[in-house]
Amino acid sequence: MPVRKEPSDKSELITELLFGECYTILNQEGNWFLVQNAADGYEGWIDFKQHFPVSEAYFSEWQVQQHPRTLNLVDFIYNNQNRIPLLLGSTLPFFVGNSVRLGEEEYSFAGQVSDLNIAPEAHFLQNIARLFLKAPYVWGGRTVFGLDCSGFVQQVYSLCHYQLPRDAWQQAAHGQEVHFASQTKPGDLAFFDNAEGRIVHVGLMLDGNQIIHAHGEVRIDTLDHQGIFNADRKRYTHQLRIIKRIFPNL
Repeated sequence: MPVRKEPSDKSELITELLFGECYTILNQEGNWFLVQNAADGYEGWIDFKQHFPVSEAYFSEWQVQQHPRTLNLVDFIYNNQNRIPLLLGSTLPFFVGNSVRLGEEEYSFAGQVSDLNIAPEAHFLQNIARLFLKAPYVWGGRTVFGLDCSGFVQQVYSLCHYQLPRDAWQQAAHGQEVHFASQTKPGDLAFFDNAEGRIVHVGLMLDGNQIIHAHGEVRIDTLDHQGIFNADRKRYTHQLRIIKRIFPNL
């Protein structure tokens, strides 16, 4: 579901809501709701026609539980009346057996799901990140069909059941600092700033000082103490600001 900066279809996309996520309505203007994503606190406007209300009891229960995520690029939930498409990283509310509860309705799901009981491992995190390779860059996007740099990183970590904020500068406040590019481990996050010193980009480290990030598309480049070197363009494209380790034991 597109979430826009202003209450208009012409307004820029600032983020997206994926299936299974909850939000609260903060305000209404005409046919638009100002909403706040319950997972990351991000705010923006949605079209009232895409609003799906749930009870306060459902929302309260949803907030205190962890819910697995879909691992297939595209899949479906279904019941006798409906079939709903899901994208990689969608939340499966109250998933038990093969049952998903959406409001008062029950749906079946037979695809792959993330395991809430397994601690994240480096190879799993890298494999999840590579599922997004070649996904096009879309400002405000959070899906394999289009996403931005921080949306990509947020989705990868969500699939490891760690909730990062939405924007790169917010994500940079998480984790422990890694002082040298040569000391990075797979899963570390590298942040990059612009000429004014604002953090404007983020990528996820892989083995061998490689970094996977959304820049034109989700791609793999090389990182050193200076920044990201793009071999295709034969130049540095991003200036390194700081590296953070989210999972110390990864």
